[in-house]
Amino acid sequence: MKQLSMRSKNTLTGLLFISPWILGFILFTAYPLFYSLYLSFQKVRITTEGIQTTFVNFDNFKHAFTVDALFTQKLLTFVQELVLSVPIIIVFSLIIAILLNQPIRFRNFFRMIFFLPVIIASGPVINELISQGVTSIPSIKDYAIFETMLSADSLFSSVLLYLMDNLIIILWFSGVQFLIFLAALQKIDTQVYEAAKIDGASNWECFWKVTLPSIFPMIVVNTVYTIVTFSIFSLNPVIEHIQTNMFQINTGFGYASALSWIYFLLIAVALGISVALLTVRGRKNYA
Repeated sequence: MKQLSMRSKNTLTGLLFISPWILGFILFTAYPLFYSLYLSFQKVRITTEGIQTTFVNFDNFKHAFTVDALFTQKLLTFVQELVLSVPIIIVFSLIIAILLNQPIRFRNFFRMIFFLPVIIASGPVINELISQGVTSIPSIKDYAIFETMLSADSLFSSVLLYLMDNLIIILWFSGVQFLIFLAALQKIDTQVYEAAKIDGASNWECFWKVTLPSIFPMIVVNTVYTIVTFSIFSLNPVIEHIQTNMFQINTGFGYASALSWIYFLLIAVALGISVALLTVRGRKNYA
């Protein structure tokens, strides 16, 4: 019997270690994923004799775009919120990371305070906070300057209004990104800053020429993480609409599966566009 080489033994050992994950992925992720794709082309009925399916071609997808106006409306609202929220979350977490990377007193305490909402806040907690109106800045809409900015009906006023109404949500989504940025900032060699200062660079120039290029890969990572986290948020109205249709008699699992795949494709497109834009931008500026 031919003896296995060391490389083959290492390969088999590696496969043995990851085999539980492979089996778990096939059983609990891959199979439900492709089964939902199959159901999206079916009319599904749950009877006492079991699940009965009838092939309906693309009717579920056509129904989503031509009949279900509520779904398309929620989908457009989600895209608008995604376009607004992701840059705000990335910039906000980067600013907080830079501030808490400075040698200030009680720095670790402030880091813990900022990350605390990520630990204690879950979907039901956030839902309760929203229902109590504590996710927005209280009484700020009563100020004349705020009313003046809102009356302008511009992109700036829309962004400002969204920021004021969703402050806690943005804080909640910024915790992990803040940690990633903070770890990246601490990896930058301080001698680079010292060399830049000797050459006459200001703090502003150091940020654009040293800090930002050094942490740019983390901006891409945080953007992907933010889009995914924002998309699977339990209070997402698109997900709530899919769950509602899942248990209705006239729609059911088949239509809900079609909605899920439309939503999945939309997220995939958003991720592809974001990564492509950031990659092109990074190669152009920092290559």
